[in-house]
Amino acid sequence: MEELLKQLPQKAKDKHNESKKFFAKLKKKPPRNLDVVMQQLHEEEFQQTDCLKCANCCKTTGPLFTDKDIERISKHFKMKPQQFINTYLRIDEDKDYVLQSVPCTFLGADNYCSIYDVRPKACREFPHTDRKKFQQISNLTLKNVAICPAAFNIVERMKELIENR
Repeated sequence: MEELLKQLPQKAKDKHNESKKFFAKLKKKPPRNLDVVMQQLHEEEFQQTDCLKCANCCKTTGPLFTDKDIERISKHFKMKPQQFINTYLRIDEDKDYVLQSVPCTFLGADNYCSIYDVRPKACREFPHTDRKKFQQISNLTLKNVAICPAAFNIVERMKELIENR
């Protein structure tokens, strides 16, 4: 896994222009069954991918925290929301709440999340490859393929399937 994670940013960079062109076409004219295809590719990939062996998303990026996330997680810690914010979060350049630092404060040495049951929505949905109207998040996906080996595989597989129709 270590070797794969070392190579991933370069592999994603090598495929970036190709993927960007593909997503531009996809946005203009998405196949009618794109959501079904993406759901299937996502499920197939995650039957063979163990996130606990990787956790690169938690090690290299931080999620956005919505107000609902802050409420839920602060309640879990029996803290007031403002106390949770002051302890763990900062406001980024887009005026969103994000972690003060990465790797994620809640990631254990065993790659388990200490707040898994109450984790932020962004974490629950990552890498967003099974999202409806997938073509609308191409910029996010282009970033995620450099972080998540599963997202990289899903996008490469999707390009093969859709371009060969």
